Amino acid sequence: MQEDDTRDQRTLHEISVVVPVYQGEHTLKALADEIAPLTVSHETPGGRLFRVVELLLVHDGAVDQSADVMRQLGSRYPFLRFIWLSRNYGQHPATLAGMASTVAEWVVTLDEDGQQDPRHVGRMLDEALDRRARLVYASPTNSPPHGFVRNWLSQLAKWLSKRVLGGRIGAFNSFRLIEGEVARGVAAYCSADVYLDVALSWVVGTARHCPLALRTERGRPSGYTFRRLLRHFWQLVLTSGTLPLRFIALLGGVSILFGVLGSAFVFWERLQLKIPVQGWTSIFIVTCLFGGLILVSLGVIAEYLGVAVSMAMGKPAYLIVSRPAEDIGRKP
Repeated sequence: MQEDDTRDQRTLHEISVVVPVYQGEHTLKALADEIAPLTVSHETPGGRLFRVVELLLVHDGAVDQSADVMRQLGSRYPFLRFIWLSRNYGQHPATLAGMASTVAEWVVTLDEDGQQDPRHVGRMLDEALDRRARLVYASPTNSPPHGFVRNWLSQLAKWLSKRVLGGRIGAFNSFRLIEGEVARGVAAYCSADVYLDVALSWVVGTARHCPLALRTERGRPSGYTFRRLLRHFWQLVLTSGTLPLRFIALLGGVSILFGVLGSAFVFWERLQLKIPVQGWTSIFIVTCLFGGLILVSLGVIAEYLGVAVSMAMGKPAYLIVSRPAEDIGRKP
């Protein structure tokens, strides 16, 4: 065992870094400057050797001048690779596009806003190798630099994923270390509208978590509105399995039982106590209750059918093109 550990420490572990770009005009340069020193051999806190062999910037239909900044950085740093998507697909599809294009033994995904420190990659690699894990998430030791409401909703979503939706990987985070074969395999088969961390849970079973501190965002607002966050959460619910459908079935069974018991109670009062049954109010309440329950159930089932239809029709999770949309019509 000691010989294996010594051999592991002598091995140079290569890492690909994937960053989706949507509002990176003012943050990409600082991020590339931080990753540049990691492109030569470094030691992890555990004494293992690693280096970043490529930084893949995935242009996800950015709304600012990120494309120009990417080109400027490309002329300065040879380890940069660019991936242009045909339109804005969202953070997870953009991450999948980057993962599919990697070549290294390990893949790291992180955000463009500077909250996540790429120098922590060494600690995450130690966690993966010590625990023989294919997937390691950053576990923030401090609160994210957002408002109270957004932080609370984010914690609620992760709690629901773990407790209610049957998540097996625990709290997830966009700062991930994934074994390269797993990352490229998931990117190859993952369908549109599938939540990335749910797809990872299908193939790794369990994940490890590495405590890390977050930094403040580098002078740009978050690209997530409340509506987009809600859609993100709904995507998590729909792709987490059939547990929500089972919950609806259980709720329907409880409603039927409630109706049977209520009817028996009213019938007993009518026969034994000669109490007249006033029907209009109770009928109205019961109709609204069960009618709403039926409509909500049908709505959830329809959402599942919509996801299934999108997959059956071959809706792509992303499409890689040779240039961003703003370059159409320009001379090369």
